[in-house]
Amino acid sequence: MSAYVVVDVDVLDPDGLAAYRQAGVPTIAAHGGRVLARSDDVVVLEGEWKPRRVVVLEFDDIETVHRWHASPEYQRARLLRLEAARTQSIAVPGV
Repeated sequence: MSAYVVVDVDVLDPDGLAAYRQAGVPTIAAHGGRVLARSDDVVVLEGEWKPRRVVVLEFDDIETVHRWHASPEYQRARLLRLEAARTQSIAVPGV
């Protein structure tokens, strides 16, 4: 069953975030994942959530999400993200 990662990104350093994307996106594909959406054009339909930029990733299953997130390659890229943005993320299995 597919699993999805949803990330709310508050960009602090656009150049640093570009470096993160360059290092991080290949790690997604290397684990069979893909980027489904990435946009600053977010429409809140209900509630008080005020996301800045939302990214949605798809993986084969939740176990693959955990392997990707814990991989040394992603952890190196993650350090770049931590310096360039504030983020909140969740992983959820599909139905």
